[in-house]
Amino acid sequence: MDMADGVVIQQHLIDPEICIRCNTCEATCPVGAITHDDRNYVVDAEKCNLCMACVPPCPTGSIDNWRQVVRVKAYSVQEQLGWDELPVALTPEQVAEQMAEAGLTGAEPGRAGPDGLDGAAAGVAVADPANPAALAEGSPLAAEPSQAAASSSRYNAKLPPWSAAHAYTNLYGPRAAQASVAATVTGNVRVTEVGARGQPDYDTHHIVLDFGALPFPVLEGQSIGIVPPGTDARGRLHHARQYSIASPRNGERPGYNNLSLTVKRVLEDHQGRPVRGVASNYVCDLQVGDTVQVIGPFGSSFLMPNHPKSHIVMICTGTGSAPMRAMTEWRRRLRASGKFEGGKLMLFFGARTPEELPYFGPLQNLPRDFIDIELAFSRVANAPRRYVQDALRDRAADVARLLADPATYFYVCGLKAMEEGVVLALRDIAHGAGLDWEAVGATLQREGRLHLETY
Repeated sequence: MDMADGVVIQQHLIDPEICIRCNTCEATCPVGAITHDDRNYVVDAEKCNLCMACVPPCPTGSIDNWRQVVRVKAYSVQEQLGWDELPVALTPEQVAEQMAEAGLTGAEPGRAGPDGLDGAAAGVAVADPANPAALAEGSPLAAEPSQAAASSSRYNAKLPPWSAAHAYTNLYGPRAAQASVAATVTGNVRVTEVGARGQPDYDTHHIVLDFGALPFPVLEGQSIGIVPPGTDARGRLHHARQYSIASPRNGERPGYNNLSLTVKRVLEDHQGRPVRGVASNYVCDLQVGDTVQVIGPFGSSFLMPNHPKSHIVMICTGTGSAPMRAMTEWRRRLRASGKFEGGKLMLFFGARTPEELPYFGPLQNLPRDFIDIELAFSRVANAPRRYVQDALRDRAADVARLLADPATYFYVCGLKAMEEGVVLALRDIAHGAGLDWEAVGATLQREGRLHLETY
């Protein structure tokens, strides 16, 4: 017996030292093999089918780690949750010892690397190792069209738009020359009305960070990690938390080396009990003049097109508005400078109530000939619940024209629960317009024109 018989496997693992806990891998995994606690993201070897769907979207490369082990000796989920670093890779001799301990004799340890496992022989479907983004026959994502629409991640573009600017990534972090940089808080403003009425369950802040003379180039759609000070209950340093950048490439204040974030903190749980998490509460409580430790930037695909005739459709909820604000503001500044050439901007923005919608006031001041805005509220008294996917269907004729236009780019950001509903709405709109959704969806994915970033 050997690796082709499934005795020895290449176990997929996540490096806890460089993972920024962005949830991209868990959200992307089609078989539910990835989970997490308040410390680590981990992969269940019993569920993982090596489809590789989670590898391309990972912003840090922490997901792309493998260890050759005997299947019955695979690292358990519980073991992985307790790790501060990956275990050292076993030598072929140590794998042979594992096999002997398990009573598996006569097997030859295979070669390292995720492509060392023969998926067909082991009873799993794997991607083409030369093209990890491709779907293997038999993968849960390679479903019938009616079923696949719900597997929204299969349409998520791994490539940026062809005209996007070059993104710098991982300039600072555990594996970079400099572990982190210090940024100074130059602004902290609440951007929702929640928190001003006595019994809030959360509030949202707009945070501005300045990097001074330190190089920290960013683009719309990228994110950073903030490292909270102190240690957790086990005495270990806190890990960085990821936040999307809410300002355009030339800064929240143009011409300065700064950026902004949209940060929501939860103050009460569903039972009304006080909740004080670590990172977001730390960020929301920052004062002007405070310094914070930052890593990143991260992200090289969720980027806006630079082609001036391109159309951008933005679909978001809550703090998923951060990258949409960055894209909108960059387009607004181009227009003000006379360099904007007419690409359409369309925004579908959802929240429970208008009071909970970040940037509600500034949104009302944007010119209607500059951006077409549809707001959807799900908890307004005496009104039916309306979500962003309902707003999309209400504007089906306009969305269909954009779906058919090769210059249109779609961006979805917000809670994970919205993702499948949005993709299903796009599918239904395409069908209603006589378009072949499978062809349209595949083209959007292949050309970097449909980007899903949910959490």
